[in-house]
Amino acid sequence: MPHPSRYAMIMAGGAGTRLWPMSRKDRPKQLLPFIGGRSLLQLAAHRLEGIVPPQRRLICTGEAHRQAIREALPQFSDEQILGEPVGRDTVNAVGFTAAVLSKRDPDAVFAVLTADHIIEPQAEFARKLDTGFRLAEDDRTRLVTFAIKPSFPATGYGYVESGAPIAGYDGAFRALQFVEKPDEETARAYLRTGTFGWNSGMFIFHAGQFMEALSWFKGQSYEGLVKIAEAWDGPDRQAVLDEVYPTLPKISVDYAIMEPAAKDDRLAVCCVPMDVSWMDVGSWPSYGETLMPDGAGCRGNARQLHLDSRNILAVSDDPRHVIATIGCEDLIVIHTAEVTLVCPAGESQRVKELASAVDVDLQ
Repeated sequence: MPHPSRYAMIMAGGAGTRLWPMSRKDRPKQLLPFIGGRSLLQLAAHRLEGIVPPQRRLICTGEAHRQAIREALPQFSDEQILGEPVGRDTVNAVGFTAAVLSKRDPDAVFAVLTADHIIEPQAEFARKLDTGFRLAEDDRTRLVTFAIKPSFPATGYGYVESGAPIAGYDGAFRALQFVEKPDEETARAYLRTGTFGWNSGMFIFHAGQFMEALSWFKGQSYEGLVKIAEAWDGPDRQAVLDEVYPTLPKISVDYAIMEPAAKDDRLAVCCVPMDVSWMDVGSWPSYGETLMPDGAGCRGNARQLHLDSRNILAVSDDPRHVIATIGCEDLIVIHTAEVTLVCPAGESQRVKELASAVDVDLQ
């Protein structure tokens, strides 16, 4: 039976510009129903079944996306959606949640989850999340992070190093250090040690303890979020949020809290490695990995016709539209009603660059 003070917050504030033009300002990637007809946010919400009760699940997102989220996930009430007036990076999204929860429930312990990933199997995810919750419930000074067992020497992810095991908790360790995006040689060395995992961006905190840590390491964010929490249940909620939130310093939770906490004797940073399939669906090639290829390596959700072509990713928001190629190889074709994108697969990281340069009417 779930603990009475367990909560979860799904961070859903990313713009997803590497999935342009399907992902747009008014239609961020986490709301695109392109994973078997469901969105990444819907998958993230479903992962909480049996772990955290529906009424104790929150989503932190841009206020502009509130209505779209209510339509996609009607089980989330307005009170369960924390709408940021502007994005101020992850430490403030987490702090926003901690400030609201700690005011309402002094025993609140909450998981911070992402809306960018496909994680399987569900049973292993749930088991590890339970370990993380127990760590923070038994000792509020524990800040829990989750590391993904690496399957290759990735240079695009941060890493967490696990140290000594924590007695009484199967598969939990002290976290020794956080390392940002190493070069390939260093990443290969990390894999050989067996003690490094990919930084998942998922955490568990005691809400009150997180606010205390925020007061130590990022006082300006702490002071602003306390003002927001004090006004939260009153008539000035939105006015105070709109005035204060944009002034908070923009920084990630890793830099602002986890890295200094790992060196602070007042806190215990814990790492729970997860041996799961963890896919970050943040670009068109990574989306393609969620689809089965045909004999020529072609994939997509679109109707497609290829003549002497190989390794084509064809995606369309119109089920009637046909994408056809002749003699092409390693190509990405994304069709929408307003924009069609064509690029070599090797240039896919430049989609973000293109998206930032297009006319505002196409964003």
